Amino acid sequence: VLQGASSAVAGALVDAIEPPGERRTRAGGDEPLIRLHVELAVALEPLQPRELLARLDVPMWKVPSIARHMRNLKAQHLHEIPLFPGVPEMLLTLAGHSVTLALVSSDREANVRRQLGAPVAALFQHFECGASLFGKAAKFNRVTKSAGLAPHQVVSIGDEVRDIDAARAAGIRCGAVTWGYADAGILRAQKPDFVFEAMADIAAAFQAPART
Repeated sequence: VLQGASSAVAGALVDAIEPPGERRTRAGGDEPLIRLHVELAVALEPLQPRELLARLDVPMWKVPSIARHMRNLKAQHLHEIPLFPGVPEMLLTLAGHSVTLALVSSDREANVRRQLGAPVAALFQHFECGASLFGKAAKFNRVTKSAGLAPHQVVSIGDEVRDIDAARAAGIRCGAVTWGYADAGILRAQKPDFVFEAMADIAAAFQAPART
């Protein structure tokens, strides 16, 4: 079972990285809660989520409302956030090799399906969406059970350290892509089971017999 993680549809699948200059975190209304100059944003990348919240002085009680607002904001800009090149082809290859596909996301399922488009979304047998900041492990457990698979048969693929942590908490294997949100060196330091440098590497790693 493969998942693309991140608060966007999936950091491994969707190019939602902001352009150079500023990265913004908004809490509501039109005013940004925090404006991060790109150098500061890069300096914050190694931090775990709880460390990041503390560094930015964001109390835990605000996290759910910030997450809701970010989902709403993203929904308004879905047309501006493309899939990474090669995503449909990679997923088609996996589906053709009898790989069960699941998608776990912090976003709403409606946003996820709209972002993927109907033909690509149809390749996924399972969706577990609306995960909280620290709730992906539970989603992994649910999708593993729903798919009727043992944990050792499941691989999570994401672009953040918390994706790796959540996979390990759920007892499944983990893979990291180097083209998403987190710095590739930081991800490698976590020693995931797989590191993918290119979209084609994902399909190549799972070579079950093709469907006939």
